[in-house]
Amino acid sequence: MAQTVTECLAAGTDSVNLIDGVKAGTWNVEGMTQTEINEMVQRNVDHLEIILEYAPVDSDDDTPNVKGAADSKKTTHVAAIATGKKYITDNS
Repeated sequence: MAQTVTECLAAGTDSVNLIDGVKAGTWNVEGMTQTEINEMVQRNVDHLEIILEYAPVDSDDDTPNVKGAADSKKTTHVAAIATGKKYITDNS
């Protein structure tokens, strides 16, 4: 059975939490350099951007249409991407 939009977005929750936690200073980054932290944040930004682009390519494709889903379902993911990009810029 194919995943739903909700399941796809739930798969991105860890990335949202990581990005928000790094920004807030609550994510454990002990022993990491700023470069390593920025790379970790970037990987999670990339993950979220990929999830938000999920869409079926044709009527036979059972890929969930995350890209076409209501913006209200994707608010936290979009915000985390912006937060992550700003964090990297501010800490480069």
